[in-house]
Amino acid sequence: MLNQRTKRILDLSLPIIGGMLSQNILNLVDTAMVGGLGNAALAAMGLGGFATFMLSALITSMGSGVQSAAARRKGEKKLSVVASPLNAALILALLIAPIWSSVWYFLTDWVYPFLNEDPEVIKLGSEYLRVRIIGITFVTFNFCFRGYWNAIDKSRLYLKTIIIMHVTNIALNYLLIYGNLGFPELGVQGAGLATTLSVILGSVIYFILALKNERPKGFISKLPTRLETLNQIRVSLNVGITQFFFAAGLTALYWIIGKIGTAELAAANILVNVTLVAILPALGFGLSSATLVGQALGRNDKSDAYNWGWDVAKFATGTVAVIGLPMFLFPEYIIPVFTNDPATLNLAKLPLTLSGVFLTLDCVGLIFMNSMQGAGYAKIPMYVSIVLQWGLYLPLCYLVGPTFGYGLTAVWICHISYRTIQSAIMAALWKKQYWQKAKV
Repeated sequence: MLNQRTKRILDLSLPIIGGMLSQNILNLVDTAMVGGLGNAALAAMGLGGFATFMLSALITSMGSGVQSAAARRKGEKKLSVVASPLNAALILALLIAPIWSSVWYFLTDWVYPFLNEDPEVIKLGSEYLRVRIIGITFVTFNFCFRGYWNAIDKSRLYLKTIIIMHVTNIALNYLLIYGNLGFPELGVQGAGLATTLSVILGSVIYFILALKNERPKGFISKLPTRLETLNQIRVSLNVGITQFFFAAGLTALYWIIGKIGTAELAAANILVNVTLVAILPALGFGLSSATLVGQALGRNDKSDAYNWGWDVAKFATGTVAVIGLPMFLFPEYIIPVFTNDPATLNLAKLPLTLSGVFLTLDCVGLIFMNSMQGAGYAKIPMYVSIVLQWGLYLPLCYLVGPTFGYGLTAVWICHISYRTIQSAIMAALWKKQYWQKAKV
């Protein structure tokens, strides 16, 4: 029999994990479907995907602010205004996101050549990135709703909606990448268009669900106070800056690996996507921990908030260890799903094996970072993340890769080392309990 705390973790986490896992499985499906177009197409989509993540990170982080504030209001039993943080975030998204995406849409052809020097990757990647940028406003809406559903223990709505989105995306991929059933053959651009259209569909579904179920909690009708709004923006901005620099760091990593070679870049795209799927449960558990911590602080039960962080971390590491085992034991069976190029297969094998070993350490850091963000304590984790990634990790990657020529494996060892150090610092910060004083 599961104890009550474990059952609470699972009830909240499993729908979140299912939704997030389906997102990254979809990324793997995209990668596999585009892989048939060759290494340049694979590299272009991977680089374009992370460029999209980087460009949207500052505004999609509003979902974290929504989750932190809505969970706190639920814990305080202010049920008539639980949806007010969501209203504020959606208004801000509507004001900011269209302008932001329009600017970057017109800058795409200028920006992309800075990311890679291969003319074919530049051409294909620019087409893909431009189509993805069109959907940034709707991606932001989706993140705001996801934060809200997670905060009020309705993560199953998120799971159901995202499954519909992904089925739509896969179907559109089939039609648009290779031009099946009379549709235009758009290649990499078709993969981007399929993703954007599915995201728009998700936003429509979320709005309908909220109008149907959340009006009693203030959806559309209530706004937070000025102080609550400022605190929500503060949390969102700190999380957004963290995510922006993380995404920019991944984009920079792709740029560094691209200087080693296109085959290495294609292998890195496979490694990143497989690793993201494997670590997804940790992200899902982290989001559930953010809700549990926020609700406990809303009840003014600081001890319970602290214990939730550790309880979720212990449960999550065991789960991730099981998922990482096939990466460690059978990398040669995983990589051929995405490419049949012998050089790419050989390049990805050892880094994937190493990732399988160290996933659990990365998991700990993600749980505590999300837990602190759920408490509204996001500034110090932001500093830690940025300094480690940009001050230590990326310079080392450039030295061992393009400068000294040690190749993709050496770069990946740097990646694993940096994530391990970050996890240790996040655990120490959680133990200090300064996050308990944050206002939301």
